[in-house]
Amino acid sequence: MFDVAVIGAGVIGAMIARELARYDLRVAVLEKEADAAAGASRANSGIVHAGFDAAEGSLKAKFNVEGNRLMAGVCEELGVEYKNNGSVVLAFGKEQEGTLHTLLRRGEANGVKGLKILSREELFEREPNASRNATAALFAPTGGIVCPYGLTFAALGNAMDNGAEFFPDFELVRAEKGDTLRLFSADGREIEAKYAVNCAGAGAAKIARLFGDTSFTIGARKGEYILLDSAADGLVKSTVFTVPTAAGKGVLVTPTVDQNVLIGPTSVEENTFETSIRRAAFAELISKAKAMCENIPFGETITSFAGVRAYCDRHDFILEESAAAPLFNAAGIESPGLTSAPAIGRYVAEKTAARLGAKRKENFSPKRKSYFFFRKLSDEKKNEIIAADPDFGKIVCRCESVTLGEILYALRANPPARTIDGVKLRTRAGMGRCQSGFCQPSVLETICKERGIGPLEVTKNGKHSEIIAGGEI
Repeated sequence: MFDVAVIGAGVIGAMIARELARYDLRVAVLEKEADAAAGASRANSGIVHAGFDAAEGSLKAKFNVEGNRLMAGVCEELGVEYKNNGSVVLAFGKEQEGTLHTLLRRGEANGVKGLKILSREELFEREPNASRNATAALFAPTGGIVCPYGLTFAALGNAMDNGAEFFPDFELVRAEKGDTLRLFSADGREIEAKYAVNCAGAGAAKIARLFGDTSFTIGARKGEYILLDSAADGLVKSTVFTVPTAAGKGVLVTPTVDQNVLIGPTSVEENTFETSIRRAAFAELISKAKAMCENIPFGETITSFAGVRAYCDRHDFILEESAAAPLFNAAGIESPGLTSAPAIGRYVAEKTAARLGAKRKENFSPKRKSYFFFRKLSDEKKNEIIAADPDFGKIVCRCESVTLGEILYALRANPPARTIDGVKLRTRAGMGRCQSGFCQPSVLETICKERGIGPLEVTKNGKHSEIIAGGEI
């Protein structure tokens, strides 16, 4: 019997689980995929928004600004890379300059600190590669960047280190209400809980309906991206936007915490929640990015990807207890959901703990060792670790200099990696210029040895993604 079942292991679910783990509660995290961060939390821009976009008085505005304030401290506790690089919104002409002033006033009303309109000269001093057609920009010094899936793994891992239990491959297909909730997976497993939190992202409306709640609907927009190699690092310092539209914040050009450059996303209405890349997306992204920045080295492109972001018919976050069941809906968490996640996690956990009469633990530990602890060390410290554990002296991924010791740590630390992508996202093995061309066989072999399985059982990212299909080994 669990006190709380958190449904969905994206960044919102992971942050809620971490905050619930501060209380004397037994917490289960249910995820339909093979790993956490399998949906929008895996494929988004990684932007920590300042908070000038959301309408005054909205939940988006409230939790964005509060989440932005909390993010640096949360990342430090969890060993996650975070950079306060600031953001700029480009204007092209007088009409768009008027929009910058609207965003400035809105941001100030939302409580965003330090906003400033930059002249053309000030813009180019900060961003020499900004388009020469830009006439002004809004600068938000509190903007930042973070690794979205790294934050998700770390938050969930910290929750598990403090007693929460993780159930991957648990696709919830039926919920029975009685004295307690009985939650059933597609493969016949059952979890019993007193209370549930619905943070299933694009599937949140479907999950709510299993509990008899039809109070909202969820739609989806696909966003496609181009990723440039670290050779492009330095193209921009800040995250570069143009003025937003009704469909979202538009295409951006941004550095990442791993020294890549990310361009995207597109905005495509999507009903099937699939993540293939349209051929037309490349021309669209290249054209829009060239209109924003000069000297983009598109020849350094190493991969492309797409994510699907959920949006709600209420046009704001849903953070409320359901009238239909002992269920709290944390739904419709589109942008700025990543930024808002630390604040949403606290809010939902406080509401849930109060509902269940739970008290805070005295022994909760907020700290977690980074997946990248080894590469950040001095050569002297690295040599000390290698002397004690030679696996840290064996390079597996040459592009990103990832060692066998780091891969084994990712396979053992909470939540343990179980797939090729699980290792890749935790360690960056396979994220370099060759995109797994050299290191994947070694990673596969390591997974087999560590998990005691055969190579035919190793998958890229879960069901129906076997690395080796059929035949004799």
